[in-house]
Amino acid sequence: MNTQTTTEKTAEPIGRVHTPTSEHVTTATPTQKTDTSSIRTGFASRKPRDAGQRRMPRREPLPLKKADDKIPPAGENIRIIPLGGVEEIGKNMTLIEYKNDIIVIDIGFQFKDENTPGIDYILPNTKYLEERKDRVRAVIITHGHLDHIGGIPYVMPRIGNPPLYSRSLTTVMIKKRQEEFAHLPPLDIRVVEKEDTIKIGALTVKFFAVTHTIPDAMGVIVQTPLGSIVHTGDLKLDHVDGVPTEEEEEEYDKKFKDEKVLLLMADSTNVENPGFSIPEKVVHKNIEEIIKNVQGRLIIATFASLLERLMKIIEISERYGKKVVVDGRSMKNNIEIVKHLGLLKCKKETLITAEEMHMYPPERIVCIATGAQGDDFTALMRMATKTHKYFKLNKRDTVLLSSSVVPGNERAVQRLKDNLSRQGARIIHYKMSDVHSSGHANRDETAWIHKKIKPKFFMPVHGYHYMLRVHADIAKIANNLPEESIVLPDNGTVVEITDGGTKITTLKERAPHSVVMVDGFSVGDLQEVVIRDRQLLAQDGIFIIFGILNAQTGKLKKSPDIISRGFVYLRESQELLHEARTIIKKTIEDSTHGTNPINFDYVKANVTDTVSKYLLQKTAKRPIVIPVLLAV
Repeated sequence: MNTQTTTEKTAEPIGRVHTPTSEHVTTATPTQKTDTSSIRTGFASRKPRDAGQRRMPRREPLPLKKADDKIPPAGENIRIIPLGGVEEIGKNMTLIEYKNDIIVIDIGFQFKDENTPGIDYILPNTKYLEERKDRVRAVIITHGHLDHIGGIPYVMPRIGNPPLYSRSLTTVMIKKRQEEFAHLPPLDIRVVEKEDTIKIGALTVKFFAVTHTIPDAMGVIVQTPLGSIVHTGDLKLDHVDGVPTEEEEEEYDKKFKDEKVLLLMADSTNVENPGFSIPEKVVHKNIEEIIKNVQGRLIIATFASLLERLMKIIEISERYGKKVVVDGRSMKNNIEIVKHLGLLKCKKETLITAEEMHMYPPERIVCIATGAQGDDFTALMRMATKTHKYFKLNKRDTVLLSSSVVPGNERAVQRLKDNLSRQGARIIHYKMSDVHSSGHANRDETAWIHKKIKPKFFMPVHGYHYMLRVHADIAKIANNLPEESIVLPDNGTVVEITDGGTKITTLKERAPHSVVMVDGFSVGDLQEVVIRDRQLLAQDGIFIIFGILNAQTGKLKKSPDIISRGFVYLRESQELLHEARTIIKKTIEDSTHGTNPINFDYVKANVTDTVSKYLLQKTAKRPIVIPVLLAV
């Protein structure tokens, strides 16, 4: 997929360890010292709130039974299961299964959203494959964006490290990322090109070139005895005023004129947009005019994975005698990759470092930087906040934001533009000029692709459900496909082509599809209560009560200590705290009266409920209340 939606952030090796916690009560006799370092205050075992308290919206937990217990064998049918990418933008992964052979297309990840606070990445659920890894013959990667390659280090060891096929640039990008996971076994990567035909198990696989915002993007044709399964990957068309180029016509005619296409899976990301997308060459032309005519320094912020555009900016800058500074780790890595492959041909002296920038007049400086989405710590954000070591903006500088705004980043981008403007910089963005183009086909381009491929059945992929439904409408019109020939899947939907290739259907059973998350070093189905607690913490904060009880009488030995974070400012809430301590003392002593030994779970549950109700009445807030009680 185009980096305008998910791939701008740079994937870094993660060093934070996620350790699930549970509440413990430490008791000690009077002759023992209480080791408070052993007290753990996690939330997982906390008693559920009563009916009067608000719950966060939540997904129902999905039981992950062994897939073999409920999904029947495919038999003579062709089975297709999207494991990710059909309920969201990102984590694209689809499997094609025929008899004893399984082929996987793409292994991407998705970045966290508002429903998964604190998570690093979200992965497709691969339990179905893990239980059948002896039949996974190959993984095929369509191109090098993170929503197609990001999950490789986490998933490949789980599915048996099968051979991985991709084109030259994609291969180098995968290998570069694997360097951050040196503890993993090496990948068996095999380079293919668009003219290649390979045998994978009993299946024959061919490839075709597609236009995207990164070189070496490709689609996949899996030939089976019943017909061909086509997966386009992410794509758009190279066209002039809505007329595809001769190269595009030739590629599709050559690959599909005589191909019996049983099923098409195609990119749905931009199908809502009418007409044809802006060709990348139009963007290049407009950027060239800006580079040619700009007065003072030009800082171009874009996605690091828009390699075609990055190479063109460097080529144009060199043509006009300008020096190029590349700023941002991911940007530098990708430029080094295309230089290594010979895709970028420029003079050595064209690229300079930020430290050398002062040696040239501002009119000769073009900087390509990360940070067009307003992400913290990126190069452009450091310029905007005056924390960059070498760039101090002024009224002669021009900042070109060569990207659209990713949904959800609107406020961050606005703050970025405000901070740049305060320093006097002139800003150019995609709403003012055609300086950005998506890598995904618009509605009319999508219809053209359907007419060229002419599938018998269709299953849209890569998008939210609404996008899939819009794409289905395009398929109906383009090739007069009937409703029963189109499947709108969810993640884990088991799609089968049956009856010798004459019918497409879905099973009532689904492959495991619950969310799998990377949280520090932890990879798996993070307990839902952890996510819910993080959401609650973000909303109303936490209220922790520390109390020391007499193990014999059950009474508090001293007034309880209270720690509050994200709830109220304690110094200005002394009356609230005083009343809370009184309620805590009374609740504990009432709960322990006449009991020996003390039932600490019962006591803590009563304290949690009583204090939660009191705080709600007084503040209209619902912080997480955690009592930590020690008996001595």
